[in-house]
Order: sequence, then C-alpha cells, then structure tokens
Amino acid sequence: MTIPDINLKELVEAGVHFGHKSQRWNPKMSKYIHSTKENVHIINLNHTVQMLNEALKVIENVVLKGGKILFVATKKQAANKVADLANETNQYYVNHRWLGGMLTNWSTIAKSIKKMKELEIVKLNSDNEFTKKEILKISNQHDKLVKSLSGISEMNKSPDLVFIIDTKLEHIAVSEANLLNIPIVGIVDTNCDPDKIDYPIPGNDDSRRSIELYCSLIRETINSSNDKIEFDNNLNKQDKETVNVKDVSKKEDNSQPLNTTEDTNNDS
Repeated sequence: MTIPDINLKELVEAGVHFGHKSQRWNPKMSKYIHSTKENVHIINLNHTVQMLNEALKVIENVVLKGGKILFVATKKQAANKVADLANETNQYYVNHRWLGGMLTNWSTIAKSIKKMKELEIVKLNSDNEFTKKEILKISNQHDKLVKSLSGISEMNKSPDLVFIIDTKLEHIAVSEANLLNIPIVGIVDTNCDPDKIDYPIPGNDDSRRSIELYCSLIRETINSSNDKIEFDNNLNKQDKETVNVKDVSKKEDNSQPLNTTEDTNNDS
C-alpha cells in the first residue's frame, strides 16, 4: 500500500467537517451529515475518512497501471492548487473554465489546442511581419486559450480518472465523464449530489485549508505510487541482468569440450 495515513484531527483542523448552511443542502447528502450547528451542517468525518481512503486506493491503482488523472477545479481558492498538483505529478488539469465538450467533443478541443500552439510560435517569433495591433490581438487570443487549455495540451486521449472539487459547480464535467463512463472521484459538500460520483468524498469544498489537505494526500499517494513503479522496474532490470549473467556463464561452460581422450591416455 502506498496511500498515506489519514489523521482525523488533521481533517478537523482543516475544517473538512464544515458543510453549507442547512437551507442550501441536498437531501441525498443526509446520510453523511452528523448534525447542524448554528444553521450549518456538520459532516460526519467517519464517513469522510473511510471514503477518502477508498478514493486514494482508486488513485493509487490508476497510477500503478500507468493511467492518467484529470484534475478539475475552477473556483478561485482551488484553481492554483490543482494546477500545482497536476504539474508536480505529471497529470492533467482544468482550472479556468470548463469548456463544453472537453471530454465528449475532443476533436474540436484538439483543434483549439493546435491553434493555441500555432499562436504561441507566432507570438514568440521576433521576425514576424505583423503590426503591433495584430500582435496584441494574437497575444490576447493565445492567452485566452492558454487559460482554458494549457492543462490538457498534452492529453491525447480520455483520462482514466477525473478528480473534481465542487461537483455542483463543475456539473458539466460530471455529466461528460458520466456519459463516457470515466470514473469520478469528487469532493461532495452538503449541497452536492453524491449519486453522480463514483467515489464521493464528503467534505468542505470551499475552505482553502481543506482543499490543500486533499491535494496533499493525493500528491503523496501519486508520488508513492511512482516510487513503487520505479522500484519495481529497477528490481526487474536487476533480475534480467542476473538471468543474462547466468545464461552467459552456462554457455561458456557448455562451450568447453571435455578432453576425455587425453584423460584416458594419461590414466593409462
């Protein structure tokens, strides 16, 4: 196992247990709600620990099999954190705005990515013949595409898993992943619908500290999984080298003929 230990105290300190105001709840979340305090729902962290563990195991399995994860979070307090997480772990992300069809209409998105890369070449070419006004227009168009597409610019196929913070806000991403049967790990606050998420994690999706904790646990899981892959690869390499050395030794032994005639003459 390469998943980190989940500390209940750490979850409390990060405010993971704070849900939304009781008027803004989704009744489907009732089984994950512990109580109400000052008109705010309190999430039962026993469920969170169990379901977070399960979600991290799913992430671990995807990484160990060489799969890719798409991180989605466009809200201000989460956007930079998921971008950093994805970049540090060599995964994909969307953190500006989910464009309709990012999963279900990939051919159109791929054309936009191609256009973005072409504009970048033009923008960086100091020998181009465009006017300052034209260069400004190209720069603005490029910057707009970069905000939306830079995190998936190297994504050549559908991801193996989607991780979403605030599944209500990112409902289009949820719908597209569901349509393509791509499994979803999602942070579900008390106003979300957990039934649309394959691996829901009941928790605060607004607190910066909570979001940082989620990202930290996922980062540790992915890095540990990659270390395990590297260790196993090195072990396999050593085993193959050992086998090759044994094969060479065997061939050398077999290539030396037994001089039985000489031995017989010497005995006589």
